[in-house]
Amino acid sequence: MKFGFQSLEGRIATLFLVLIIVLQVLGLVVIQKGIENNARASIATELTNGEKVFRKLMEQNAQQRRFSAQVLARDTGFVQAVGSDGSGDRETIHSALENSARRAGADLTMLIDGERKVKVSTGVRQAPALEQLVFGLLDQAEDGDGASAVALVDNKPFQIVVMPVKAPITIAWVVMGFAIDRQLAIDMKELSALEVAIFARDTAGTWLPVESTVPPGAVGAMAASLQNRSASHTLDVDIDGNMYSARVVDIGRAGDRGASVMLARSIEEAMGEYARLEHRLMLLTIIGIVVAALASVLTAKRIAQPLRQLADIARRLERGDYRAQSGFERDDEIGALAKAFDSMRDGIAKREQEISRLAYWDPLTNLPNRAQFVLLLNEALADAKKHEQPVFVLMMDLDRFKHVNDVMGHNFGDALLRQVAGRLQLRLAEAHAGAHVARLGGDEFAVLLPGSSLAAACSIAASIQQALEQPLSLDDQTVDIGAGLGIAGYPLHGIDAEALMSMAEVAMYNAKQRNDGAVVYDPAIDKSSETSLSLLTELRNAIERNEFRLHVQPKMKLDTGAVVGVESLVRWAHPVRGNVFPDEFIPFAEQTGFIRVLTHWVLEQSAALCHEMAAKGINLKVSVNLSTRDLLDQDLPNKFMDILQRHQVAPESFCLEITESAIMDDPVRAQQTLERLHAMGVDLSIDDFGTGYSSLAYLKRLPVDELKIDKSFVLNMENDIGDTKIVRSTIDLGHNMGLRVVAEGIESEAVWQLLAALGCDEGQGYFMSRPIPGDKLIDWIRNWKPPVRSALPYASADHTVS
Repeated sequence: MKFGFQSLEGRIATLFLVLIIVLQVLGLVVIQKGIENNARASIATELTNGEKVFRKLMEQNAQQRRFSAQVLARDTGFVQAVGSDGSGDRETIHSALENSARRAGADLTMLIDGERKVKVSTGVRQAPALEQLVFGLLDQAEDGDGASAVALVDNKPFQIVVMPVKAPITIAWVVMGFAIDRQLAIDMKELSALEVAIFARDTAGTWLPVESTVPPGAVGAMAASLQNRSASHTLDVDIDGNMYSARVVDIGRAGDRGASVMLARSIEEAMGEYARLEHRLMLLTIIGIVVAALASVLTAKRIAQPLRQLADIARRLERGDYRAQSGFERDDEIGALAKAFDSMRDGIAKREQEISRLAYWDPLTNLPNRAQFVLLLNEALADAKKHEQPVFVLMMDLDRFKHVNDVMGHNFGDALLRQVAGRLQLRLAEAHAGAHVARLGGDEFAVLLPGSSLAAACSIAASIQQALEQPLSLDDQTVDIGAGLGIAGYPLHGIDAEALMSMAEVAMYNAKQRNDGAVVYDPAIDKSSETSLSLLTELRNAIERNEFRLHVQPKMKLDTGAVVGVESLVRWAHPVRGNVFPDEFIPFAEQTGFIRVLTHWVLEQSAALCHEMAAKGINLKVSVNLSTRDLLDQDLPNKFMDILQRHQVAPESFCLEITESAIMDDPVRAQQTLERLHAMGVDLSIDDFGTGYSSLAYLKRLPVDELKIDKSFVLNMENDIGDTKIVRSTIDLGHNMGLRVVAEGIESEAVWQLLAALGCDEGQGYFMSRPIPGDKLIDWIRNWKPPVRSALPYASADHTVS
């Protein structure tokens, strides 16, 4: 195999090489950065030390010059001349000053008399700034036996020394000025190896070069850098194409004027030694890369060659040839991999048959699984198309199997599935010789009936249901179990395996919903499923788009007609269908579990309405219906309390209505939820009382406060003695149990009066008001006029209901 980037060898070698190059380059970058930082640090140190050396040099010069001035100030003849006021003495003083200046190398001299006036001066004209500086040094010179400073004279810096003349008190001061010239710059360069430039700043703020050790053409660049510098004393300067790091030392200032010295160090010279080191490192890096490249290629070949041989063995294993041996005798990881290949070859050979069985057979029941059933169905369809024969598929799902699992455990459930499989096999062996039964998963089974008619398929389905209806005995436990069956066939319903199984499944779920034996697939069932799916999506969107509306139906006391409460109802303002009534979506919401979301919405809106009414002085008890799924929600009390707290509504303002059938679906969990709600202070009501299946013994234990008589008994009670008897008995029962009794469905004044005569506490119905929008309730209450209580001929209802 050729060495290339696409090969493993090429990739390994390339990877190693790239890593080495990256590491070397990173190392060089880090080293170069370190070199630059070290050079910069070294230059900064040199400049700092240079500044110290320069100031020391200035101090030494000042000390020497103070000594020269001191020699003159202590000369006896000079002191006598200064003490005299004659003109001859002035000439003596002038001569002495000139002689001392010549010996000391001073460029200017002055004698300041005791009245602090310039008596004699030589060498330079008087300047106000100079005199001001000198006068400021007099006291310092007298106290410290001399003083020095830097002054600007004609835009040139001078080092000024002042020495008092005492006889024995101070009678005058000798002043000498020394120009800071090129010699100082040269001395500084010899001491520190730094380039030196002296500048003076005029009153316009322009820096003027005085002396420097750099070529004249470079001084202008240095002056420009001074002109543009910030507050920092360190800056970079380009001098004749070479970068210098410079430090500015201020040596004198008088108002806007001043003098500074720039000390500069060549960056290139400072980094020269480092650059040579960097070149050596680059050479070593190149040599290292070459050596590493050779080593990586050799290593890659050593790794990849055995792997190619193992890949060839793997391809032979793929073809089912398990005779190939690796033949490696190595103690490294490659040898271990070769041994693992040999072990894998043996394991694959032993497990292939088992894997094939597990892939197509259910290990629990030893029946074909879904994959095998699809293969069998495809074969049957192919044969049926060839011979123009029908094929039918039966799909079944066991009833209550999850409950069995939850109560009896999964081991019991597995044993039950095995018994079901045995019964199916036995019944099909008797009914259809060519039938196949399979377990598709969970508690779903499927039956393949090749060459069968629809009538025969229905007959076999009925036989299977009959077999499953017989109780199953396991571990001294008898279990009743049934199944929902769906039937679909070729060519009646579909032409391929996937379509037939999907149709049979749709029919099966329809059979479980109808609880009416086996169901043959009908396209209308699928359409209904699509409609249901669309309805669920629309319900979810309705919550998000705020399409639901809260309506309420008032509840009155039948003896006085006073409005004491309302029942909250929901309406759906659909953007396309218009107003959708609850009967059209509530059952579906309960079936899909969306009812919990809807109940939460109604509770939220009802609490908001209750708070609004209370703020306007109207205190009503709001009734809200709870479904079976709501009662099974153990977190419902916490959710409801959160709603009440957010809207600042007392629990006593609510009455939650539940139906008898909802309670009986899971009495234990329902009672736990009701007890927690009742403990909060919420009233509970049994809705549609008389239509459920609960026992009075069980209802006696429920923490309820109200019974609502179903409207089916109220609507026609003025004309039906039987309904009247039922209503009267229910009222007496409720009162005997200490409950409030409410009648719903009052649609006439006669029924109102009859219920009042029978002692019914409250009522609601179309006679008083149809459900109205919640925001219209206040206006309705203000306009409500209850009927006058009349003495009916059957007010006592004795002869009517006896």
